[in-house]
Amino acid sequence: MSWEKDYQSKLTDADKALDFIKSGERVVIGHACGEPSYLVETMVSKAEQYENVEIVHMVAMGKAGYAQPGMEKHFRHNALFVGGTTRKAVSEGRGDYTPCFFYRIPALFTNGSLPVDVALVQAAAPDANGNMSLGISVDYTLPAVRAAKKVIVQVNKELPRTYGDSTFHISDANVVAVVEHDAPIIELAPPKITEIEKAIGANCAKLINDGDTLQLGIGAIPDAVLMFLGEKKDLGIHSEMFSDGVVGLVEKGVITNAKKTTHKGKFVANFLMGTRRLYDFVNNNPDVEMYPVDYVNNPVVVMKEDNIVSINSCVQIDLMGQAASETVGYTQISGVGGQVDFIRGASMAKNGRSILAFPSTAAKGTVSKIVPLLDEGAAVTTSRNDIDYVVTEYGIAKLSGRTLKERAKALIEIAHPDFREGLKKVYEERFHCAY
Repeated sequence: MSWEKDYQSKLTDADKALDFIKSGERVVIGHACGEPSYLVETMVSKAEQYENVEIVHMVAMGKAGYAQPGMEKHFRHNALFVGGTTRKAVSEGRGDYTPCFFYRIPALFTNGSLPVDVALVQAAAPDANGNMSLGISVDYTLPAVRAAKKVIVQVNKELPRTYGDSTFHISDANVVAVVEHDAPIIELAPPKITEIEKAIGANCAKLINDGDTLQLGIGAIPDAVLMFLGEKKDLGIHSEMFSDGVVGLVEKGVITNAKKTTHKGKFVANFLMGTRRLYDFVNNNPDVEMYPVDYVNNPVVVMKEDNIVSINSCVQIDLMGQAASETVGYTQISGVGGQVDFIRGASMAKNGRSILAFPSTAAKGTVSKIVPLLDEGAAVTTSRNDIDYVVTEYGIAKLSGRTLKERAKALIEIAHPDFREGLKKVYEERFHCAY
């Protein structure tokens, strides 16, 4: 059978396609802005026919109806990263959180921890050879497709087609249903950047040299960093994700990927979140290569990229350098993501550097993010042994290779002035010496 006939034989409507999901099964949903929203919403509308279906997902950018009150009998959300639409379900006990380094998630699907019954994904229409691109969400989504017993695909002409290792074939035996539904791809609007983020961005930029390769997280701080790189030359991207800010620096000739050690001349990522500007930039762009997260984020792969600079953030850091990036006390607010993957990879790379960047305060300036001890219940995301640079709007603290006393003093110097005296008193009590 030709792939075209195979495609036609699997083509159906969403209602029939979702009948392939059975009670008690585990369903992995495609990630972030590549989420197959139409299929997810159809599944939720059919909730009465399901019992105890486990929904595995990271960043849910859709409505996440499966995680809403009243769905407990039908769906149980297992979050690999807690987002805005799933946070309440986890905190109220209607959902669960599974800690895992991002690059290790595909292994959960194959090592017996989280075997995949159904993968629910969105893809571009087949190319001339019958290959279907997952576009902007390859990450754990492609490994889930490869591991699943059944794959249900939403084909969307709006989804960008990307290069790298981003495809599966329509004739794969586990592809059981195809639903054609064109709809705008979920967009993430650019964040508001305040003067505080600009100051942090300017400090981070001091640690970035011509020819460096960048790993960027998401949000105002990474975007602020990009604002201060306009005079740099030949920067590269090897990152779990990137957003619109990168496109502007490409247009200015700042990001060329020309000096990269691996994938020279290419952007490397495993997922993308942004606006249509970003999606149009990556669509059919041979300079953008998307790969699964167990390749992109693997520290052994990252370490091969000379001069890589990792930029991430955290919720709190204590005076020893322990960083909590995913919890507020006992409350799980996000997940590990790729922070530790890249911090460890950068630490092993030739001239690699890692930066934790964040505002010095939270709660409108009433709470210091540099603290004597992490809050009770807070999870240590990045250990004190892994931390390299810490940056706030007040400066740069180099922690790697420094004693506990030295790193505590360095952190106090970049804390908000309103909280420095209190931190100095803790310093003197802890180390039995004057500050």
